[in-house]
Amino acid sequence: MSLRIEGAHKHFRAHRGTRVVALDGVDLEAKPGELLVIVGPSGSGKSTLLRAVAGLEALDAGRVVIDDRDVTAVPAGRRDVAMVFQEAALFPHLGVAANIGIGERARGAGRRTVETRVREVARSLDIEHLLARMPGELSGGERQRVALARAMIRSPTVCLLDEPLASVDTELRLRMRGAIRAVQRALGVPMVHVTHDQAEAMAMGDRVAVMAAGRVLQCDTPAEVYARPATTAVARIFGPLPMNLLPAVDGFVVGVRPERVRVSRAEDGDRAGSVAAVEPAGEECLVRVRPDGAAGDLLARLPWAGAPHAGERVTVTWRPQDEHRFDAATGERR
Repeated sequence: MSLRIEGAHKHFRAHRGTRVVALDGVDLEAKPGELLVIVGPSGSGKSTLLRAVAGLEALDAGRVVIDDRDVTAVPAGRRDVAMVFQEAALFPHLGVAANIGIGERARGAGRRTVETRVREVARSLDIEHLLARMPGELSGGERQRVALARAMIRSPTVCLLDEPLASVDTELRLRMRGAIRAVQRALGVPMVHVTHDQAEAMAMGDRVAVMAAGRVLQCDTPAEVYARPATTAVARIFGPLPMNLLPAVDGFVVGVRPERVRVSRAEDGDRAGSVAAVEPAGEECLVRVRPDGAAGDLLARLPWAGAPHAGERVTVTWRPQDEHRFDAATGERR
């Protein structure tokens, strides 16, 4: 099974007839058995793209192709696509087991078959002990796992996840990442996962597609996108922290990751300045340095032990091999 989105365009009419472009010629492919993660700022078109694949939004132009079958005009109920939303949307009058198995029963599966499949998928997501409960008795994280089980029980041709872990606490989110990957591998179908969580994207994705303003800016492995962002926009969007981008000089913008910036108390370089703020982050801290004469700050990620204090005079440096160069006019990598 595979999923291809070809030349997808979609716009909406907003207040007073303003035209809002949600998708602007998106070309994207999720390969057989691949978990493709889409990241991007709010309004970048991520959720609209998923809804178009599911058949919940009609494209103005372009195609959706699933397993070499053009489904662009096929109704949502006949696409064999499972989708999980940020809100679990369980049936409140049905128990957990019934919620998970409702689709299988609607498709005519026998009672014993449904019961067996429900237990199998519940066990894989560590919710077998919840099968006899009602949705109102569950926590937010438990409800989301039930929604995932309901989507995955049907063995769809494509599985779409629209920020399913956004309302889940940190500890459970870490466990759920592994559970989703395990189920996805067992199903062997393309899975497209939308998230705003950079760590989640890097940990889960076989490939990552970075979107902004309705376009895919780059699609590659998480390691490659992090190490070689294709544009300044990708450099700002993808990574644990936005990349520092220095003012253009000689037609180039120089970028450096905060974790590559070094801060020393000696004022012996051409990037001396003052520490504007220090933000604790566990064993590390984020240090904002305002270089002398500069309009903006440089961000450094440093060990907490021995970090400078706000107001101290420091110098920032980095190794030449840690620089990224971008064309000042186009923003493209050079």
